[in-house]
Amino acid sequence: MNVLVINCGSSSLKYQLINSDTEAVLAKGLCERIGIDGRLVYQKTGNDKEVTEAAMPTHKEAIQMVLDALTNAKTGAIKSLDQVNAVGHRVVHGGEKFASSVVINEEVIAAIEECSDLAPLHNPANLIGIRVCSELMPTVPQVAVFDTAFHQTMPAKAYLYGLPIEYYKNYKVRRYGFHGTSHSFVSKHAAEFLGLDLDNSKIIVCHLGNGSSISAVVNGKCVDTTMGLTPLEGVVMGTRSGNIDPAIMEYIAKKENLDIAGIMNVLNKKSGLQGLSGVSSDMRDLESAADNGNEDAANAMEVLCYGIAKFVGGYVAAMNGVDAIVFTAGIGENSGTVRSKVASYLGYLGIELDAEANAKRGEDMVISTPDSKVKVAVVPTNEELAICRETVALV
Repeated sequence: MNVLVINCGSSSLKYQLINSDTEAVLAKGLCERIGIDGRLVYQKTGNDKEVTEAAMPTHKEAIQMVLDALTNAKTGAIKSLDQVNAVGHRVVHGGEKFASSVVINEEVIAAIEECSDLAPLHNPANLIGIRVCSELMPTVPQVAVFDTAFHQTMPAKAYLYGLPIEYYKNYKVRRYGFHGTSHSFVSKHAAEFLGLDLDNSKIIVCHLGNGSSISAVVNGKCVDTTMGLTPLEGVVMGTRSGNIDPAIMEYIAKKENLDIAGIMNVLNKKSGLQGLSGVSSDMRDLESAADNGNEDAANAMEVLCYGIAKFVGGYVAAMNGVDAIVFTAGIGENSGTVRSKVASYLGYLGIELDAEANAKRGEDMVISTPDSKVKVAVVPTNEELAICRETVALV
């Protein structure tokens, strides 16, 4: 069957059409600047990218353009919309309501709306995509795949904060975690790739990109993760601060005359690797700057790698052991420097990296030596394929 995977943002939309039988991508692309001027990028597999500048006042026009491109007589990947058998939607926050993916109905839509307070920038946009697809393809089943669902297996000791318990009971303030689709896909694929028994395994997944999170996975189930109520918590990221002393917010607010919105803007958009280095949020730029003697860029990288190593060490303790540590996402898959720096803190686990293997990028590979006591690997994430698989399993 053919599954259309939709990832709807506030002013953008990413999509892939996947044949679930072969897991081949038939076409993919994105819509940008929705509500501004509009741009569609479309690429049928095997063809060059097509870029169309056209007005997209709302997501409805954007999705209609995607559907028109997919069924275009010359370059379309399918002949008609009848060949779209299901739609899988990425939904960022499912709160405590959803511990797994679900076929969408009005009840599900209402529940996703209730979670919008927890993800005000994401859930409303995700809902727009769901509603538009329902309108344009009313007979096609749709599935919601939640970023938070994989982490719902965490025990209370991992998800509760040291705050008055009423905040959890009344407002559901707790750790939820994100990137769950990626953590689920990578942990399962890593177990298979490394020859581990998923039902008797301890795996740490390091999803490192512009947004980064780490998870501890025991027997295929998440027991802890670094992101929290929001994606701001955890390790240093591209522009997000990660963990800080909360009192810093008040201190800086007084010094810089900032309100809470201004402080949150600093923490989410001006901090992290970008803020520390003053150079860039892109690891390639930081590595280049550090190689050319930029001390701030070098320190930014060290802060990131040191922080990752501390979380990994903590999760080894939480799981009372580890079978494999797996790197994924943009930085995790492509930066041998970051992987090497993190591994340098983990010698106590008997970890040794194979320098030649670690120099490679973007493919399934073991980067630890054969005599390393813990396997270290790279597994490219594929959230779209994971959403496709979840969709097929339900419909």
